[in-house]
Amino acid sequence: MTSGNIGSSQAGPQNTPAHLGYRMPAEWVRHEATWLAWPHHEAMWPGRRLDKIRHLYLEIMEALLDGEKVYLLVPPDQKEEILKFIRAAGLATKNLVLHPVLTQDVWIRDYGPIFLKKDSGQKAWCKWRFNAWGLKYKTLLADNEVFREAASIIPYPCFHADLVLEGGAIEVNGEGVCLANEQCLLNENRNPGIYLQTMEHHLKDYLGVSHFVWLKEGIVGDDTNGHIDNLARFVSADTILVAAEDNSSDENYDSLKINWDCLVRSKDRAGKRWNLVPLPMPGRVVEKGQRFPASYANFYVGNKVVLLPVFGHPHDDRAFRILREHFPDRIVLCLSCRHLITGQGAIHCITQQEPA
Repeated sequence: MTSGNIGSSQAGPQNTPAHLGYRMPAEWVRHEATWLAWPHHEAMWPGRRLDKIRHLYLEIMEALLDGEKVYLLVPPDQKEEILKFIRAAGLATKNLVLHPVLTQDVWIRDYGPIFLKKDSGQKAWCKWRFNAWGLKYKTLLADNEVFREAASIIPYPCFHADLVLEGGAIEVNGEGVCLANEQCLLNENRNPGIYLQTMEHHLKDYLGVSHFVWLKEGIVGDDTNGHIDNLARFVSADTILVAAEDNSSDENYDSLKINWDCLVRSKDRAGKRWNLVPLPMPGRVVEKGQRFPASYANFYVGNKVVLLPVFGHPHDDRAFRILREHFPDRIVLCLSCRHLITGQGAIHCITQQEPA
């Protein structure tokens, strides 16, 4: 693997991914594979929860494997045991590749690679710094090292960006536009002292984008300080599904209204208004007094399916119908995430797409 070992403080503009012709494709562009990390830490998923989350992974992999490869990171000493468990569940493993790589937790969207592609088809990827969402979880800081030396499993050029950034914090339409949230990306617990213009400069260099739309607020219970994949998602180059709370007494109502107003005022690269579609919220998902960041916006788009997190709320069906309308060429599959969300994330957080 070629490694640029490029840090933002030392890279000249001629060496950046954007200058070399790379950009981050939209999620709905055809995939080579989806990357996952197998849940295995009982301390992080206590009691029967670990078993329930593993069965959710079986559902996710079964849905994806018909349309693309799945690259699954597994603890090296558990590889054969996990493969046996997967086969015993009846999954066809032709498109499944197990990589023996130790991880601390499942949130590969945030510590994993962000893949880039040239119009000619050549691929590369970015390695960002991961600091466990602002140093909130010291035991998870080790996941910054998972892809530090990844030549054996990702045979493409790598660009090392000297910047703390999680994959769930950015959303692109594949045509030069990036959605992000100020509360997260400009937070002092990530890159102290960084300004919006500086952040935009880095994202232009490493994602190949040129236009930004900034939101302001995250949702209650989100320990990421407001990842965009809980707030607003592109479903086409000019259409954004926007998390919106109908209940004016809900804690999220005001912040999501602020975000909606930001999008109403914003424009695309051509100066046109966005096609904005409100996506309902699933109400309060609470356990032992703690509210979790449940959002239907945390869906994942595969080659043949769209995986929608649901929470046993009346709005589940409404969210399903909205996703089905905007992805008529894919099957929308509802997956219960009542257990997964207790880890502070849902389906988009545990997946990472690699373009074909």
